[in-house]
Amino acid sequence: MVADHKPVVWTVAGSDTAGLAGQVADVRAMEALSVHPCMITTAVTAQNNHHVIAVNPLTYEQIAVQFEALKTDFFPAAIKVGLIPTQDALQALLDFVESYSGSVVIDPVLISSSGKPLVDADTMVQYKGLLPHASLLTPNIPELSVLSGVEVKDEKTIVQAAEVLLDRGVKAVLVKGGHTESLETATDDFLHDYFVTDQQSFWLHSKKQNTVNTRGTGCVLASAMTAALAHQNTLEDSVVIGKMLLNQGLRHGYSITSQGGEQKGPLKPLTWPHEARDVPLLTADMSDPIPYDFPRCTEQGALGLYPVVDRADWLERLLPLGVTTIQLRVKDLQGQALEDEIKKAIQIAENFQARLFINDYWSLAIQHGAYGVHLGQEDLETADLTAIAKAGLRLGLSTHCYYEVARAHAIKPSYLACGPVYHTDSKDMPWIPHGIDNLMKWKNLLPDYPWVAIGGINLQRLPQVMNTGVSGIAMISAITHADEPEEVTRTMLELLKNG
Repeated sequence: MVADHKPVVWTVAGSDTAGLAGQVADVRAMEALSVHPCMITTAVTAQNNHHVIAVNPLTYEQIAVQFEALKTDFFPAAIKVGLIPTQDALQALLDFVESYSGSVVIDPVLISSSGKPLVDADTMVQYKGLLPHASLLTPNIPELSVLSGVEVKDEKTIVQAAEVLLDRGVKAVLVKGGHTESLETATDDFLHDYFVTDQQSFWLHSKKQNTVNTRGTGCVLASAMTAALAHQNTLEDSVVIGKMLLNQGLRHGYSITSQGGEQKGPLKPLTWPHEARDVPLLTADMSDPIPYDFPRCTEQGALGLYPVVDRADWLERLLPLGVTTIQLRVKDLQGQALEDEIKKAIQIAENFQARLFINDYWSLAIQHGAYGVHLGQEDLETADLTAIAKAGLRLGLSTHCYYEVARAHAIKPSYLACGPVYHTDSKDMPWIPHGIDNLMKWKNLLPDYPWVAIGGINLQRLPQVMNTGVSGIAMISAITHADEPEEVTRTMLELLKNG
């Protein structure tokens, strides 16, 4: 992601003489996500890879004047908070955030990786006053125990401890997974992060990477999420983006050669993450994600023109024209009338050997042997994905944002749908149109899936969408509301054939 005009983000944290963590790591992450970092330094630390030799805190006046210098010309779109070592530093921060309405991501840097306390005892007592200002708090397992008072040893106690922090006024908690391998429920393959608000919760799973160059991990993650928030991403999307940049940074981390020999080094985040291997898998619990074995849907080639219709009669009109993929989306029938409509559509599709996806009604699709099912994200709460997979049906999933893509990627469906590409009146949706550039972004991010474009696509826009190379192009009103649906369909099919 490239921005000519970059939002401002502040890092309120300590410096690291070794250039491995602290504000150096913050700046690396923020610049990778194309924001402008400003630094408010709370302490000058003297440290290396083995010891924190000293934490030299700044006075209240020294910190407060930094806030004053920045708040006029460099007012922040979001703030990342790291090391707050003293009551002076805490008070200077509180004096600003008490009237600040933007996002505040707090990485509670309480203990160094070598075990040295970084925050004095009196400040720890007062630290809870900062928690209600946190849009997102990002403790690791030891910090979660300290802040909540709960002994964390497994999934259940992670959830309990995070709930304690929500009760103390934190708006959202991301429990970092770097220490989950020490828990009773740990596995060998994944690290697990737990996200929770008073509205929802989920787990993010990332494959463990074989590297010792992990200095600055928490700084990079919190700073990346702060930068994503500054770009107006939702909190859930920002958490996923942060994990993606963290995974990228771990992969590109480097060791350091010095007089003392080779030293472990920092993460190296590079740019806006765009590789499938960096996308975390999003599920409802801490268990290692197990992908469903949904069959592919490209045995007849690309999905092609993909009409979405509300009655089986449309199949009799469109399939003879050469349409090979179609979706039945019925919203106004129930009971036997609905079942009869689905049965009729399945029979027609079988007669033409077409790929028919049933929207929402997965149990009826299984019962009557449909080719596949298409589900929206809201349907994943109730659908029996195991039953759909065991029945051998294909599965298509709608996605609109990073959170939904990570959730779908954990399921491994037969195809992913991206929308809305353009503004559409066919369905009430809160998302702004993606446009062609973002459609390409999603397709390139997870290239192993067939992608279906949907939303506001008509005859005039069809060539632009075709040029992205998506497998399918879905539409509702451009065909079903046309004066001559068959003629429009023939024209679109011809464009796709010759495109």
